[in-house]
Amino acid sequence: MIFINIHLDPAHSHLHHLLKMKIMTSHHHSLLYFATLATTFSVVFLCSFSLTEALNGGFSVDLIHRDSPNSPFYNPSETSSQRIANALHRSVNRVNHFKPKSSVSTNSLQTDVISNSGEFLIKYSVGTPPVPMLSIVDTGSDLIWIQCTPCTKCYNQTAPLFDPKKSETYKKVSCSSSQCESLERTECSNDGKNCQYSMSYGDSSFTNGELAMDTLTLGSTTSQSVPFPKTIIGCGHDNHGSFGKEGSGVVGLGGGAVSLVSQLHSSIGGKFSHCLIPLNSKDKNSSKLNFGSNAVVSGSGVVSTPIVHNPQNPVTYYFLTLEAMSVGSKRLELSDSSTFEDLKGNIIIDSGTTLTILPEYFYSKFELAVEEAIHLKRSEDPSLILSLCYKTSKDDIGAPRITAHFAGADVMLSPKTTFIRLSERFLCLAFGAGETLSIFGNLAQSNLLVGYDLVKKTVSFKPTDCTKL
Repeated sequence: MIFINIHLDPAHSHLHHLLKMKIMTSHHHSLLYFATLATTFSVVFLCSFSLTEALNGGFSVDLIHRDSPNSPFYNPSETSSQRIANALHRSVNRVNHFKPKSSVSTNSLQTDVISNSGEFLIKYSVGTPPVPMLSIVDTGSDLIWIQCTPCTKCYNQTAPLFDPKKSETYKKVSCSSSQCESLERTECSNDGKNCQYSMSYGDSSFTNGELAMDTLTLGSTTSQSVPFPKTIIGCGHDNHGSFGKEGSGVVGLGGGAVSLVSQLHSSIGGKFSHCLIPLNSKDKNSSKLNFGSNAVVSGSGVVSTPIVHNPQNPVTYYFLTLEAMSVGSKRLELSDSSTFEDLKGNIIIDSGTTLTILPEYFYSKFELAVEEAIHLKRSEDPSLILSLCYKTSKDDIGAPRITAHFAGADVMLSPKTTFIRLSERFLCLAFGAGETLSIFGNLAQSNLLVGYDLVKKTVSFKPTDCTKL
């Protein structure tokens, strides 16, 4: 069992539209939708807390992946390749699951994530007394919501539903509040007092309920817990869709006002970062998710690019500007024009999507450049998921260095992260083509320290061996 060491300054405890992408594959591949392919960035965690350490401010947490041997969902009969392949297939079945139609001094916080092949859940508690929860962590939405009683229509859930009447700290949010107004689809209750929310996802999953505030607690059965009073949550009374029975709802980590990141903004100084270990790594160390002063990305090799905000971009997502991609020494421009104005905010950076999705018009020439640099005969992926594949048991196929050229930041990617092994026989390029939107996925972000500064509105990258952190 892996335990969490949490250090938190008690003084700070108070603390969209439908994204639908068609992945176009060449050589007789069918159209597939990959809005949130593979990894929904979520975690299962257990924690221990030291009050002495808490007085010093900040906290550190180790997180267990659902496919880790320490996870109750672990299947010992599967190989590592099978787990990765299964994660890809699961994500195909969960099309657009997490893409909604509409949708103080700085503490140091750090989270450790054990790398495996996807789908993490976060364990926490809500209410007073605290009721345990296990929820999906979603970088593609904002609201923190759970299933609540009375439930007119709920999906099957292993754990008991949350009963707000039994929580001493549960309080409904008024429909005139800023939190209610920050959500796109809300209305007043019949008596005109309370905020009712409605959120739907791209695969027709949905949650409807009332907006409230309650204490969100990080804790464990073996030590003192850490409460976050007055956290805004959605209490879902009508929920349905492809949510797993092991989950109690969703914890949103997007850029909107009611996301967990935004609600912790003042305590973390608007900063968070992560360093993801490649999915094929056999290293038992953890990936890192950092907040506050621990999240500062600095030193040699750091490059930064602006987060682009404009009326066309939903605030939930972190949009960057991708100007070009290089395959070896060959630079491929995304635009043939002399100005990049039309490219501003053209790609989302998302730790919850496995593949990197490039514009459909651009992907074919990108793939061709990669193919020309590899002196092997291409093969068709039997699962028809990815386009450029090679039938080989070797991981080193002489793949070229791929560089993503963001505005002001040239980010070199490792061949270990740009190709993924779907099975013991097939190695494939971990990129696809998007008909409408582009995404810089988590495989490409592996072995990079990626820092978000929501005050300066930048994302920074630093080449890092994430197994060493």
